[in-house]
Amino acid sequence: MIEALAREPNGGLIVLSGAIINTHRELIAALAIRHRLPTAYGWRFSVTSGGLVSYGVDRVEQSRQAAGYVDRILRGERPADLPIQQPTKFELVINLKTAKALGLEIPPVLLARADEVIE
Repeated sequence: MIEALAREPNGGLIVLSGAIINTHRELIAALAIRHRLPTAYGWRFSVTSGGLVSYGVDRVEQSRQAAGYVDRILRGERPADLPIQQPTKFELVINLKTAKALGLEIPPVLLARADEVIE
């Protein structure tokens, strides 16, 4: 599948999260680099494993929000009465080593906006 995507002009790959995908994230990143296919992910750990870029929910902040809900429930609030919360913080992570391997130059404006740049 990656080979087929790589044959398309201006192609790229958005990699969704899942147990099998997460287990094989390094292989997916290596194949994408071999076929010069830019990849985008929703989790930073995929970029630290060789992916190009991720933009997604900050998992640490999500855990803090969840802990607040646990506290409220343990103090007697009914879970059904608690409002649904949306993520409040997102993070952008860019892997410059992967960008270089793909022959891509990341614009300085995008690098300045990144929460983390892996070199």
